[in-house]
Amino acid sequence: MVEQSSEVVSEPDEPAVVLTGTGPRGAETERRLAQALADLLDAETVPVDGHFFTDLGANSLVMAQFCARIRKAADLPSPSMRDIYRHPTIRSLAAALGETAPADPVPAPQPPEPAPGPRPARWNHLVCGTLQLLVFLGYSLVSGYVTAAGYEWIATGKGLAEVYLRSLLFGGSAFVALCAFPVVAKWLLVGRWRPREFPVWGLTYLRFWLVKALLHANPMVLLTGTPLYVLYLRALGARIGKGVTILSHSVPVCTDLLTVGAGTVIRKDSFFLGYRAHAGHIQTGRITLGTNAFVGEKTVLDIDTSVGDGAQLGHSSALHRGQAVPDGERWHGSPAEPTSTDYIRIAPADCGTLRRAWFGLGTLLQLFLLYVPLAVGGAYMVFTEVPVIGKRLDSTTAALGWSELLPDALLLSAVLFFGFLVFGLAALCTLPRLLGLLVKPDKVYPLYGFHYALQRTTARMTNVRFFAWLFGDSSYIVGYLRGIGYDLSRVEQTGSNFGTEVQHETPLLVTVGSGTMVADGLSVLNADFSSTSFRLSRATIGAHNFLGNNIAYPAGARTGENCLLATKVMVPIDGEIREGVGLLGSPCFEIPRSVDRDASFDHLRTGETFRRRLAAKNRYNLRSMALMLFVRWLHTFALTLFGLASVDLYGVVGQVVIAGYFALTLAFSAAYFVLVERCLASFRALRPRLCSIYDPYFWWHERLWKVPDHFLNIFNGTPFKSLVWRLLGVRIGRRVFDDGCYLTERTLATIGDDCTLNAGSKIQCHSQEDGTFKSDVTTIGAGCTLGVSAHVHYGVTMGDGAVLAPDSFLMKGEEVPPNARWGGNPAVDMPDGGSRSAGVARGTTAADAATATVN
Repeated sequence: MVEQSSEVVSEPDEPAVVLTGTGPRGAETERRLAQALADLLDAETVPVDGHFFTDLGANSLVMAQFCARIRKAADLPSPSMRDIYRHPTIRSLAAALGETAPADPVPAPQPPEPAPGPRPARWNHLVCGTLQLLVFLGYSLVSGYVTAAGYEWIATGKGLAEVYLRSLLFGGSAFVALCAFPVVAKWLLVGRWRPREFPVWGLTYLRFWLVKALLHANPMVLLTGTPLYVLYLRALGARIGKGVTILSHSVPVCTDLLTVGAGTVIRKDSFFLGYRAHAGHIQTGRITLGTNAFVGEKTVLDIDTSVGDGAQLGHSSALHRGQAVPDGERWHGSPAEPTSTDYIRIAPADCGTLRRAWFGLGTLLQLFLLYVPLAVGGAYMVFTEVPVIGKRLDSTTAALGWSELLPDALLLSAVLFFGFLVFGLAALCTLPRLLGLLVKPDKVYPLYGFHYALQRTTARMTNVRFFAWLFGDSSYIVGYLRGIGYDLSRVEQTGSNFGTEVQHETPLLVTVGSGTMVADGLSVLNADFSSTSFRLSRATIGAHNFLGNNIAYPAGARTGENCLLATKVMVPIDGEIREGVGLLGSPCFEIPRSVDRDASFDHLRTGETFRRRLAAKNRYNLRSMALMLFVRWLHTFALTLFGLASVDLYGVVGQVVIAGYFALTLAFSAAYFVLVERCLASFRALRPRLCSIYDPYFWWHERLWKVPDHFLNIFNGTPFKSLVWRLLGVRIGRRVFDDGCYLTERTLATIGDDCTLNAGSKIQCHSQEDGTFKSDVTTIGAGCTLGVSAHVHYGVTMGDGAVLAPDSFLMKGEEVPPNARWGGNPAVDMPDGGSRSAGVARGTTAADAATATVN
């Protein structure tokens, strides 16, 4: 064995770096890599055998900056963050980047993305927005006339039985009309969807947007997970076989381009839209799923993709355009690649056509005989029996003044808001536990039966976002989660144990170990589904873990104690149990559990200092919760006040006042919450921060997260979304197309002209790892595109015209060059615009797999 010698190499005016003799060319690469890292670390020497994280004290942000600096040198190989973690020394990195013959076969390059057509004219943006506003006002006006006519007809009924019957007829007719109208509109305005491309803001886009908006506002979305939803998609033109189970609330828009074979399962939070926005254009394409296929949770199916017969796509995965999973194969990752992991872990059960038909019929009867009359008749009873409303509808009563209007609105809004708060919490802490006694864990039940209905009811009740939003990011979330059924063992209170977004299949089978912290977007997958059966199982998160944002955590996950699960990581369900490590990416790989920077505030997490700071944080968070309730109630009061005033005016201007109420409340809600957020921020922009979660600044930052912003979704796909972002402090350019992007820190984000932001994309200008909070500016250059469900972290810069592929995770500190195409989790340069998967190398394409038949 030959021992390699070390020597110190230096050049004039440059810090010395430690190099090892590896040949002239390798030594030069090592020297330049070491020089770049030494500059970033402000160090005189960098040993080539020193570990980036454990020996040199670097962190992921520094290494991202290191990668960006190396990419700017045309004569050096381009490293990615995956390369950094897999080869964590200068020597191993230089050797890996210098390899010219990789062990794995090089996949055949995919054809590049077709160049989009010319961008739309500037005036199209204004004209399209005007027409969209007129469509909304017209829809509100028709809704006002229908609502008024229905109320007047119900009011003529005599006796409770006749009121119930009329409520049933009117409510049922309205429900059928709301469901049928999008179908009729789709066939009249579009006909059959075909693969094509058209610019945003034009007349073709206006028809597309109208159909999409009607589909998203359709009450049939509430029936996902039932056979009725499948029938509805068929009515819209989708080719769907027998025995298909669709659990995702993400409504496919281009339904004629969707083919789903018999016996296929699509888990919730999956995107299979049939379209995508790219460089100012809408592109539509086919999505083909074969028979008995499986699509996991939090997946993205881009256009022109397919999953073959009996094939599987794991959770937290994506198929990029042109990818196809061959028959019988299992793939996972983003972009997906072959795997041996079996994601169907449940035996089938007896669930035939007759059972599905009975469940669908029972759902309809329950809907029409109970829920619809209760909602419509209940509203009528409120209008007639509640004195503050009834006296306004009395034609013999003179118009009431503000002296009566304000007290009545105060009383009614307080009863409605705080009644929901008290009785809602009481119901959440009792009913799910009672229902859970009837559904046994680890027992396989057939779909579409009594036990399945109980599981759906439990999931809907306990995933109400209001309460998690109220208690999240505080010590009080622990009591709430315990109340609805979580097993939290012996809690080591941190004051931020859970974020504001936590969901599950059932709260009664979730166990979280002591000392674990969870950021936002956790989805606990403690239910397994096949096309005929389901089973609830306990999901256990180990002690002293940290879970980042947007994670799907399945039952049977192979992670133990003291793990860091990074944002959008694909949690493994096979292999050895990982402990004391970090996991990043999809598919995941190991990274260091923590770095020195994340331990710089550890002295604030122990002893008397910790107890004092935690008590102060609890008091501050309690005030934030009270402020959130006050802000929400004040909004409810304003809407109630507008409603009572509208009732007063009903006899003067008739049904128009109802349409005006719909438009006024939308405009008011947007302006109100924008003003609340800007007031909390003192109308100042945020500044980059690195601090402990026990710093008062962080408590104030958490308060900003509690301001409601769900109203933003109604503006998706319209020019008004950019206007609202601008009012919230986002530095956003002109003609930005936003189909459903979310920004966590508005004043830290910069978005250039003509950008395209797809549905489910997110720009997150902060990170919280264990007890450390970090935030920084993120800049998206002009003409950039963020793919469906793409996630951009803080401190990122995307050059003009850059593209981030669907479901990608662009890590903190990355710099994407202009006109580059990046993708993957974590994102890397993808210059060929295609997939790196082995399936592509074998020549399998989406067109080949599109021959799957529907039985």
